[in-house]
Amino acid sequence: MYSDILVPTDGSDSIEQVLEHTIDIADGRNVTVHALYVVDDRAFLSMDDDMQDEVLEELKAEGRAATADVEAALEEAGISVTKTILRGRPADHIVAYVEDAGIDLVTMGSQAGEYEQNMLGSTSQKVVTQSPAPVLTVDVSDDSE
Repeated sequence: MYSDILVPTDGSDSIEQVLEHTIDIADGRNVTVHALYVVDDRAFLSMDDDMQDEVLEELKAEGRAATADVEAALEEAGISVTKTILRGRPADHIVAYVEDAGIDLVTMGSQAGEYEQNMLGSTSQKVVTQSPAPVLTVDVSDDSE
């Protein structure tokens, strides 16, 4: 049923919770997991060009590290992985990637507390409502709050 699973990551430690579910779903199947990091450039577009380039390179480096972490965890579980880094609005790129790569399932984190307070505007909310593939959201909110 699932041959291509997308795991968007923002580089946070909460990806481990998402990967537990992804590995459980992919285990024993011929699945490729696509690790995707989207550099959200909206926050620094008003900076000087030189500063933008520096910040962009830092964020790309974070993306390389984040997708490498996903790759390492999944390869340890015997799962094939591809990595992609894009730049723009995360939700838009996630949905476009689902369409373009023929993704069968998206597994991603969602912070329930923020999600309940701010239902509009969250990346996971937009992906859930716009994705042509099913989306499994994993509550990665910090229970210690």
